[in-house]
Amino acid sequence: MALIYISIGSNIERELHISAAYLELSALFGKIRCSAVYESEAVGFDGDAFYNLVAQANTDLSVAECIAAFKAIEQKYGRPAKSPKFCGKRLDLDLLTYDQLVCKAPVELPRDEITKNAFVLLPLSELAPEQTHPLTGQSYQQMWQNYQVPQKLWQVAFNWPDAAPATGV
Repeated sequence: MALIYISIGSNIERELHISAAYLELSALFGKIRCSAVYESEAVGFDGDAFYNLVAQANTDLSVAECIAAFKAIEQKYGRPAKSPKFCGKRLDLDLLTYDQLVCKAPVELPRDEITKNAFVLLPLSELAPEQTHPLTGQSYQQMWQNYQVPQKLWQVAFNWPDAAPATGV
């Protein structure tokens, strides 16, 4: 079983799509843990604010199978198969880590966004403070404490679609 972390984001019908992602990932992986939900300004383009969080799961799926499953979920909720990186999104699911695997294909792992975006690093550090980044060797908590990029980010109350998931809080 691999331990994986998944970034979840939406800036179109945010509550609907975050709830849908939670239910879909729970159906796919069984019990998942989630960070708190954070709201952040769009990064890289002018657009509505995003809701972001990180989920933790265990899986027997391969990296490629995880990516395919995430793409299928995104498309189910209206995301085009080909969309620009910096644009509004109904649902965005990104595999951040897969155990301590470092690779470039079928996707870059660990995901570069971990070190660049507060909306990824803060919820990851909350959910897995003692886990270490496969390249930096630092814990996610240490990485967040040393994070210097100015990005506006704030925690929001979220109404989960069923009993609240286990959180890292």
